[in-house]
Order: sequence, then structure tokens, then C-alpha cells
Amino acid sequence: MEVQVQYLKMQTSESLTEILMKKLDGLEKKYNWLIKANVLFKIENDKAGEGKICEIELSAPGPRLFAKAKTDDFEKSLAETIEELQRQLEKRQGKFVSH
Repeated sequence: MEVQVQYLKMQTSESLTEILMKKLDGLEKKYNWLIKANVLFKIENDKAGEGKICEIELSAPGPRLFAKAKTDDFEKSLAETIEELQRQLEKRQGKFVSH
């Protein structure tokens, strides 16, 4: 799977990219039909302190899958986004089962 990572309004983070790649590798092993992942990490001004955003768009057969999370920590945002994508992928895979 091809992965594109962008950091908006912040410096690139090797450790965050490493965590992301591990999680995406796990998804790719389980769902080998994934084609591409576009990932965006960005900081947004938020009075509540929850301005760390992670967005992931996955290209796969059928419509693209998209998930976004906004928390006070990039790792939490990433984890929530991956969980949401897993739910969507499980639904999608259910449609692939041959009859």
C-alpha cells in the first residue's frame, strides 16, 4: 500500500510517522486489497486544547474510506481514526464475501 503523510502547521515527526506506519501495516495485513492511504496531521487552535487532528483517507475497491479524530494528543487521534477505519473496513469486507 502506498502511504502519503502530510503535516500541516507543524513540524514533521519521525516517531509519529513510525507509529502510523505500524498501524497501517496491521490494516494492510488484514485487508490486503487496500491501495493507498492519505494521512494528514494538523494543529488547530482550540480553546479546549483538543486541536490535534488526524485524518486518514483510504483508497480501496469501491468508495474511498475516510475517518477523522480530534483530541488533545496526536497518538490518541491516530488510534481513534484507525479504530473508525477498522469498523468501515470490516463492513466493506462483509460485502466482498462470495456467495
